[in-house]
Amino acid sequence: MTETSIPRVEQHLDEEDTAPLAANGDTEADELEVDDDTPAAGGREKKAAGEGELFRQSEIAADYVEGLLDILDYDGDIDELVAGGRPVVEVVGARLQNLVGQRGATLEALQELTRLAVFRQTGTPSRLLLDVGGYRATRRKELAAVAKNAVEKVKEYGEPVRLEAMSAFERKCVHDVVNAMSGVASESEGVEPNRRIVVRPAD
Repeated sequence: MTETSIPRVEQHLDEEDTAPLAANGDTEADELEVDDDTPAAGGREKKAAGEGELFRQSEIAADYVEGLLDILDYDGDIDELVAGGRPVVEVVGARLQNLVGQRGATLEALQELTRLAVFRQTGTPSRLLLDVGGYRATRRKELAAVAKNAVEKVKEYGEPVRLEAMSAFERKCVHDVVNAMSGVASESEGVEPNRRIVVRPAD
């Protein structure tokens, strides 16, 4: 899908800033802004973009998403904004579930396409967050319950609990909840698309 002549925009930019420490003390690469193996030509950001530049990215992304909606003949209101130091595009409307897909798979693909569209215009990898129909907020609540249940089992039995494979966005949601609780820690293991979180007693 990504052209070989275009540096790959990091697939897991949803997991950054609050990434947990892995067992070896290093922050997990797929939960940081950019993986260590991101090509140097990919334009790794040397400093945080200003809010004006971030809003410009959200505008570019909104235009791209609007074009997709027109092609697909879907109706939706599009809001572009900057939140949490990153550009955000939100699409709200009825009958948008097909743009989310099973467990957000279609939404993740659309987000990557939109990030690539921003990259092509700016030459800079984007941390753009795309949401459709409030899916991400709803999913965060569901994953918070999953994380708390895992923590309860770890505290009760003293054994690690391995969760099902999750996307980068989903793993970050779980890490955030676990890291806010005492006596437990979380880390990711495996490779995509089967990368999952292990919740274990804290060392």
